[in-house]
Amino acid sequence: MSVRQTTADVVVVDYGLGNLRSVTRGLERAGADVTLSEDPAEFDAADGVVLPGVGAFSEGMDNAGPFRDALVEQAEAGTPLFGICLGMQMLLTTSEEADHAGQGDAEGLDLVPGKNVRFSRDQTVPHMGWNELDVVRDHPLVEGVDGEYAYFVHSYYAVPDDEGATVATTDYGVDFASVVANEAGNVFGTQFHPEKSGETGLRILRNFVDYCIDR
Repeated sequence: MSVRQTTADVVVVDYGLGNLRSVTRGLERAGADVTLSEDPAEFDAADGVVLPGVGAFSEGMDNAGPFRDALVEQAEAGTPLFGICLGMQMLLTTSEEADHAGQGDAEGLDLVPGKNVRFSRDQTVPHMGWNELDVVRDHPLVEGVDGEYAYFVHSYYAVPDDEGATVATTDYGVDFASVVANEAGNVFGTQFHPEKSGETGLRILRNFVDYCIDR
């Protein structure tokens, strides 16, 4: 009789941007064995890959350039790929942020087709603080968190091409996608920071670890 795997080997991509220490600690609390990696070759042995991120879209994509092919390969192979905050936005195709900053076009990973857009002038940006998650479709990542609160810091939000890619929404003058996933379900992201979201965030990280084990 086979013994069920009890932990997940998770690689956190170290591309120079992101709350690496907080993300690592959160994942470890959730039961993962975590490797911080600057080497895309290490993705192959991972049960799951986490793409964190804090900062601008163009800078993120520039820094992540050496990882692009490996991330796409892992996604296509079915490996769970979890983007956090900027990392979630990088899963999409494009972002208005590059145009707004005068940086021209910046291409995302295009794993969840869509565009990141800026909150309207009527909204205070960045959207910062705790806000509610409204789960709109089933996905293992959001089990048990409908109606709970998570911590956000962002000025842009994802608009997937396919409405079915939206897993949860949050209201900030507009209902925006706060959790997204691709059609296969193995590529997903949160606009909020689970590592800063208390018990709700820990539940999401545990859901991620369980998904990595059970896939």
